[in-house]
Amino acid sequence: MAQVTVSIDGKQYRMACDEGQEEHLIGLAERFDRYVLHLKESFGEIGDQRLTVMAGIMVMDELSELQKRLKGMESEIVTLRKTRDDALNKADKNDAALTGALGTLAGRMEMLAATLNTRKEEV
Repeated sequence: MAQVTVSIDGKQYRMACDEGQEEHLIGLAERFDRYVLHLKESFGEIGDQRLTVMAGIMVMDELSELQKRLKGMESEIVTLRKTRDDALNKADKNDAALTGALGTLAGRMEMLAATLNTRKEEV
């Protein structure tokens, strides 16, 4: 386990994390500290515990909004995949119909050519 020291509202906290996660934890702490500082600037000195709770609630609100957006995007992806699959199925059917029509046309052209060759030989 690695250990890092982070600063929240000017206070140092020693924290443990997985090896290689030190920079990530420091970055998270810096982001959280910005929430606390923003609240401190807005409301003044209202107590460390209250500032921390308010900052935590702000973070959870942001997380909640992001989760809603993610669910909406996941739903949109499902719809887009279905639309894509439907379009691919339709294209496959169109290709099959076109191939069949071309095969029929080629057969008719061969029959016509054979008929013309037979008439030519008769003349």
